[in-house]
Amino acid sequence: MEKSKVYFCKDINSDNLIKIYEALGVKLTGNVGVKVSTGEDGAKGYLKADLIGPLVKKINGTIIECNTAYPGARNTKEDHLEVAKKHGFTSFANVDIMDGEREYKIPVNNGKHLKYDIVGENFKNYDAILNLAHGKGHAMGGFGANLKNQSIGIASRNGKAYIHSCGQTEDPDKCWSVDYEQKDFIESMAEAAKAVSDYLRENNKPILYITVANAISVDCDCDSHQGDPVMADLGIFASLDPVANDQAFIDAIWTSVDPGHVKMMERIDRQVGRHITEYAESIGLGSSDYELIEIK
Repeated sequence: MEKSKVYFCKDINSDNLIKIYEALGVKLTGNVGVKVSTGEDGAKGYLKADLIGPLVKKINGTIIECNTAYPGARNTKEDHLEVAKKHGFTSFANVDIMDGEREYKIPVNNGKHLKYDIVGENFKNYDAILNLAHGKGHAMGGFGANLKNQSIGIASRNGKAYIHSCGQTEDPDKCWSVDYEQKDFIESMAEAAKAVSDYLRENNKPILYITVANAISVDCDCDSHQGDPVMADLGIFASLDPVANDQAFIDAIWTSVDPGHVKMMERIDRQVGRHITEYAESIGLGSSDYELIEIK
């Protein structure tokens, strides 16, 4: 079977972000949603306006997000929009908190943990999606890149609770107190990401995957006390295959000569994070076997 193509740019800048998008060979048109983490109030590592703004404007994209399941500054539409404005996203695009009013369910096919995925109502308004992730660590998932951005990220507030509880509750107030195996949470994220991929394919809506691996902290952009980067920037990864793109990001951490990569590896493996690409591949979301194509 042909390997999935992953394009790579070592130098992270707005021009290379556009260049790597164009290398994917799929032009996103119509009403384009750009799924980016707006970053919790107090976080530092979220993707900045000067870096991603030119690409988002080029494709006439709308920044799309959903509210958080945890208490904070982004668990209501009004507060979330304030943080998005504070972090510069409204300076170059419209911002749509997709579950601000309503949500809907999409099917999870043959899931072990989830029967469905719950996404923001406005997700159905978009003709094409750019999954634009920030590659970094994560306290619960081990790391965050395209698969997390597509699962937890596109899920509504109640949908996030459903994923975090491995299908036990949709209540954000209850999801943090249920018992679950860490491996099951990782698999639940993969199942939700697959549900989004299946839904888009069935509706003939393209999705592209880009991960910007800069400001690499062991903490996620959803952490209001996000720690400083622990290793040097790795570059930009882009693919039509989310599993391949996440795998390339993980592999770049493991093969890095930066001493700080040890902290990232420890964070990822403590949370069984690498299992997400393995499980996602097993349920048909993509392939961890890829060809890395460097763009200069």
